[in-house]
Amino acid sequence: MTKTNERRFVLTGGPGAGKTTLLAGLAAAGYATAPEAGRAIIRDQLAIDGPALPWRDRAMFAELMLNFDLRSYHEVQAKEAPVFFDRGVPDSIGYLRLCGLPVPDHVERAAHAFRYAPIVFVAPPWREIYAQDGERKQDFAEAERTYEAVSAAYRDHGYELLELPRADVETRAAFVLDRVRASLPIGQEPR
Repeated sequence: MTKTNERRFVLTGGPGAGKTTLLAGLAAAGYATAPEAGRAIIRDQLAIDGPALPWRDRAMFAELMLNFDLRSYHEVQAKEAPVFFDRGVPDSIGYLRLCGLPVPDHVERAAHAFRYAPIVFVAPPWREIYAQDGERKQDFAEAERTYEAVSAAYRDHGYELLELPRADVETRAAFVLDRVRASLPIGQEPR
């Protein structure tokens, strides 16, 4: 039987919606964070001209994302304080669905075995801050479809989604921390 990990909070959504910026703000305030798999994998694969790029082999890219997210999950197991993840295991399911690829059984098993806090923060598509770059090649329409796909993956796995406000980093961080404080048992809430 799988147990939910009440102190592991995921921030998800489509690309370019401000998740990583929010996580950087939380980290600067002293909170533990886990980085996004996708950008790290793309940087590494570009450096070695590797095959696991989303524009070369989407299934291999998804597999590496899953492995990265599992490693991130294990790396913070000993932490007592809340940890904020830039995406989580169910994001791989959303990505595979978005690409029209089958979701392998081991990916489903991972989503059931490696659980996060029951609430997941989702960054909605936000055209005003969206920008493409050398690692983010999706257009805004694909960013919107990604948001829908990953949101559905989390809902399908029993998570409650809380949409982040389209606001500055400080407002978003306060929103997240207020919800985290309300969800944790007394004595475990962040400062």
